[in-house]
Amino acid sequence: MAAQDEEPPSIEHPLLEPDFLERRLYQLKLAGTAANDHTLVCLPTGLGKTTVSLLVTARRLEEVGGKSVMLAPTKPLVQQHAEFYRDALQIPDEEVVVFTGDVSPEDRAATWTEATVVMATPQVIENDLVGSRISLADVTHITFDECHRATGDYAYNYIAERYHADARTPLVTGMSASPGGDEEAILEVCENLGIQEVEVMTEEDADVSEFTHDTDVEWERIELPEEVLEIRDALNEVITDRLETLKELGIADSTQPDQSQKDLNRMRAKLQELINNDQSEGYEGMSIHAEVMKLRQAVTLVETQSVEAVRRYFDRQRNQARSSGASKASQRLVSDPRVREAMRKAEDFDQLHPKYRKTRMLLAETLGLEDGERVIVFTESRDTAEALTDFLSDSFDAKRFVGQGDREGSDGMTQTQQQEVLDDFRAGEFEVLVSTSVAEEGLDVPEVDLVLFYEPVPTAIRSIQRKGRTGRQSEGRVVVLMAEDTRDEAYFWISRRREKEMESELRDLKGVADDIEEELDDSQQALTDFDDTESGANVNDDGDDPGAVGDSSTGTEGVESQPGLQEFSDGESDSSDDGADTTAVETHEPHADGETIEIVADQREMDANIARDLSKRDDCAVRLETLEVGDYICSDRVVVERKSVADFVDSLVDGDRSVFEQVGAMARHYSRPIVVVEGDGLYEQRDVHPNAVRGALSSLAVDFGASVLRTTDEDETTELLAVIAGREQETSDRTVSVHGEKGAKTLAEQQEYVVSSIAEIGPVTARSLLEEFGTVEAVMIASEEELQAADGVGNVTAERIREVIGSEYTG
Repeated sequence: MAAQDEEPPSIEHPLLEPDFLERRLYQLKLAGTAANDHTLVCLPTGLGKTTVSLLVTARRLEEVGGKSVMLAPTKPLVQQHAEFYRDALQIPDEEVVVFTGDVSPEDRAATWTEATVVMATPQVIENDLVGSRISLADVTHITFDECHRATGDYAYNYIAERYHADARTPLVTGMSASPGGDEEAILEVCENLGIQEVEVMTEEDADVSEFTHDTDVEWERIELPEEVLEIRDALNEVITDRLETLKELGIADSTQPDQSQKDLNRMRAKLQELINNDQSEGYEGMSIHAEVMKLRQAVTLVETQSVEAVRRYFDRQRNQARSSGASKASQRLVSDPRVREAMRKAEDFDQLHPKYRKTRMLLAETLGLEDGERVIVFTESRDTAEALTDFLSDSFDAKRFVGQGDREGSDGMTQTQQQEVLDDFRAGEFEVLVSTSVAEEGLDVPEVDLVLFYEPVPTAIRSIQRKGRTGRQSEGRVVVLMAEDTRDEAYFWISRRREKEMESELRDLKGVADDIEEELDDSQQALTDFDDTESGANVNDDGDDPGAVGDSSTGTEGVESQPGLQEFSDGESDSSDDGADTTAVETHEPHADGETIEIVADQREMDANIARDLSKRDDCAVRLETLEVGDYICSDRVVVERKSVADFVDSLVDGDRSVFEQVGAMARHYSRPIVVVEGDGLYEQRDVHPNAVRGALSSLAVDFGASVLRTTDEDETTELLAVIAGREQETSDRTVSVHGEKGAKTLAEQQEYVVSSIAEIGPVTARSLLEEFGTVEAVMIASEEELQAADGVGNVTAERIREVIGSEYTG
């Protein structure tokens, strides 16, 4: 009996709190590898990936010093990691800091220097790197949590590239329960993060299996009532009709309403090609395609969510159709008699949706009959999350957990509110958490008795993440509701196939890790993509870790054969001065040492890659600010406004603030305003005549004294800005100075604004009218014939102006 009462052995280390972390051999093995090379750690959800990162951080801080950074995709996850590290590490709490968008850039810059461990969302670190507020030079360990996101333009990729280039002794750890859908995806993640080793543990591993429990998935088939199917069928009839039109245009191959997303994307690509060739069929077809997408969304909601969800969706579509500037797709959608009939049937439907009924029954069974304590319900739709929370609250103590962004008719949750809800759920203050996808990735929601998917999840990554919320310390149920003869069934088969593929790939990954690492070596050449030096593992000629020391203490059998594991076995670090170096990779000094020019970028320009690319240059420093005028400041006299060709044309005819107002403000505060128009097809945008575009370009140059420069893409714009800044600061010896405010409009600008709003004639025509008539009043009282005396005003425009001015207001 005494042996059963013994506490499990704990991990000890000079920087770890005594008796805080339970010793798990698989975590020690993973940490041993990750402490010696850039490593991808794949471990099922709930088995302590964060602990592995913590062990590596502790070792790096003890042996190399510097600071550690952990990146996570959501604010609640960042906060959770910070609390765990503060509890586990023997360093002052104030040295473990949290960087999110809620902390001002100035406070982040001041805190960075004194911090030992930084927990952050990637977008914040990316912005601070681009804006030269922080340096990664002294960061000796960086962790990318949920690293499967490191694809495309996600911030992880930029940060990894900068880290390998800037840090003196970098070490990368990537963590994920599901690193990608196939070997190619895993390779992409590794290459983007500069990872060279892949370590995989599955639930089948002996070291892991004792800490896992069954999470078999139960599929509950739901039969939809006839009234719901009638709404769906009416909408599908309209979809078929619209696809028939697209087929006549040569765009669609089939008129079946259940087109795959891949087929719909292919149609859109064909239409875009027609538009690029200035064919009117492209514009007509794109509008019909947009309507098909809206109708498909309505069908998905009524099939897989609830009638209440589709009612809310229809309400939003009606509001959009009534708004100024409503698209033809929205107007056509709500005016179709079949859609209106579907809307009426949705309004009249007063039954309980069968998914609601099944959800309530499963919760009553789990929390009542089986004496369960906690349940999580996941849904894809925020509308459903809110409506379902209201419905379940009549029978259970339920709360919602949704993202931070506000949406039409739906308020988001602040980070504080999210944290309070999770804390209350952990503490047992309520029993049912109804959550959208924000809670999927890694949040340490406690073990639950039931995870209920309101609908199937069509991707392996999301499904595995969700399943990880149960089955950690006790056997729990995972139930998925599936509406028969709907998209749910398609998602069911996709989900099953992809999960089996992922499980198989993770198993296979263990056997092909050497091949992947060899392929990574070939493609990355030991990180020479990131730096100019040759990376090398910290091993001697025999392949041994020079710092390895055997350990005979209890519970560490097999540890001595794993590199670096002795650092966590008996609380004693190897501090002998034998010349052994445990740093992972040596690189050149940070590129910031060679900076010679400075460019100030408006932080709203971070949607483009220009500021990021400028920040990577050895000869350039970028400062991010919220600029009052312009997008980029290259000197005390040069300000640059960047417009894509589409934005440029839009600014001529739409919006409250035209390009002329923007350039006018630039010209008042800088003597050399520049407008960069980026992209091709300047004279092929919308329904604007090429001469109108030419007139606008002429006006910018002649009336405002602005230089108008053309570039083909973001890369060329980046190079152009660097050249301009270099000429100004190096050749002309000028400094960067930010000045100017938008301020109030001048009297002339106010007059132009008033006239341009009449019948949406735009600023160019407004200026022509004012030059002809002299005052706003004279424009207002002019007849149709008199109005046509102004340049650019024809019969149609004059008629529209008089209609707006002379018609009686009806409200």
